[in-house]
Formats: sequence, C-alpha cells, structure tokens
Amino acid sequence: MPGFDTLLFDKTDGVARISLNRPGVLNAYNMQMRDDFSEVLSAVQDDPDIGAVLITGEGRAFCAGADLTEFGTAPSQEVARRVRWQRDVWGQFLSLPKPIVIAVHGYCIGSGLEIALLGDLRLAAQGTIFALPEVQLGMIPAAGGSQTLPRNTRQSGAMDILLTGRRFDAAEALAMGLVTRLVAPENLLEESMDAARRLAELHPDTVAAAKSTLRLGQDLPLAEALDMETRLAGGILR
Repeated sequence: MPGFDTLLFDKTDGVARISLNRPGVLNAYNMQMRDDFSEVLSAVQDDPDIGAVLITGEGRAFCAGADLTEFGTAPSQEVARRVRWQRDVWGQFLSLPKPIVIAVHGYCIGSGLEIALLGDLRLAAQGTIFALPEVQLGMIPAAGGSQTLPRNTRQSGAMDILLTGRRFDAAEALAMGLVTRLVAPENLLEESMDAARRLAELHPDTVAAAKSTLRLGQDLPLAEALDMETRLAGGILR
C-alpha cells in the first residue's frame, strides 16, 4: 500500500495499524486525513489477511480535534465542515466487519473522541484528556458524536459533555463507559496491539456477526433484536 500524507500504516500478525501522523498539530483532523482514512479503510475492508485494526496517534496526542485553520480558507465554517465530511469515513468505520481497537493518549478531543467512539475496544493511557467542544464553538458534532456518545454512556452524562464542552480525564471516561480499559502510558501500544492480535485470531464471520448484533440490535425493539440474533447465530452454525 502506498504511503499517506497524514497516516502511518503497517500490517503485522493480521493486524492493520493505522496511526494518525500530524504530530506537529496534535494530529488535528483535516481534509487530507479524511481522504487518507477513506483509502486505507477501503483497503482494510478488502484485505483477507487483516483480521483486526488498531488505530493510534503519533506524538503527544491521539487527536486534538478538527483542524480549524482550514475554516479560514472556506467561505464559511458551514462550507468548511460540509467539504470535510463529503466522504463518509464514519460510515466506513461503522460498516467495517473487522474489530477496531482504538488506543488514545494525550488529548482525545472533538473529532478525536468521535473517532474513538467508532471503535469496538478503546484503551486509554492514564492522564488522557477528553472533550467535545463543538457547542462552545457555535457548532454541533458532525462526525457522529451526538449519536455515539449517548450509546456509550447515560444520556445525562452525554448531555453534560456535549453542552458544556468541559474537559475530563481518563478515569472519568472509564467510569462513564467511553473507554474499555486504562493502561499506563508506557504500556499503551503493547497492550493495545496485544488486544488487536487476539481479536485478529478469531473467526471473521463470528466477529462480524457479533458486531452486527450489538450495533444494529440496539436500535431495534427487543423482539426484533432477538430475532436478528437468532438468525445471525444460525448462520454461523451452518
């Protein structure tokens, strides 16, 4: 796979590691990163040798949010945001049947938190700072945060984070269910890679079915969700 301007990519032991690589701006999400993500996720989707994905960030942060400097080159903030989201990268995350492990450290803010919430397992280094500041900037999240946030924590907690834009630490993120596990910063890469390797060893059809039951079932009435589970379970056993 060719190199990318904003991402690093490698494949080891069935795990595709994608690392955000704009460390000089704390891995701020921009249009080039959007395009790079779209290309790499498409490649991962089609690669039968990849059983799991690990997403990390280079330097001092996972991702400090959207690159606001791009707003200055557009007619308006609304136009800048619309252009940035023209590719459905978030839909690619959600439709990927392979398990996604996200390892965050430093700052996980705005788009960074929204990316993390699209993962299946989320490991956070102790001391990581989280926030969704969009409302305080006169906007609302545009990468799924208003929907994925309450699906991972109680609605009152989600509303607090969304409206106040306050910063909170990794321990609070764990208590709210926004991350799966806390680890020492020096162990983050090792533990997250180990988790991804274990997932990559599972049967891909079983993993895909399990992901579907959780992601789709939560929006269905219980009876329909149970029926979907039965159908998916039966398909695996055939």
